Amino acid sequence: MSERAVPFHCPYCGEEDLRPHESTHGGWECRSCMRAFSLKLIGLLRPQGGQS
Repeated sequence: MSERAVPFHCPYCGEEDLRPHESTHGGWECRSCMRAFSLKLIGLLRPQGGQS
């Protein structure tokens, strides 16, 4: 298993001042807009035109 992916910017304000938010797995907090959010991989997409 690889280390968790790091977001490059806040999805709300676009700033890059992010820190891990330890109360939730995959959680991040933005020090610019003071929001906490989490990232979660839902799954992989099947390529278009592939067999069903």
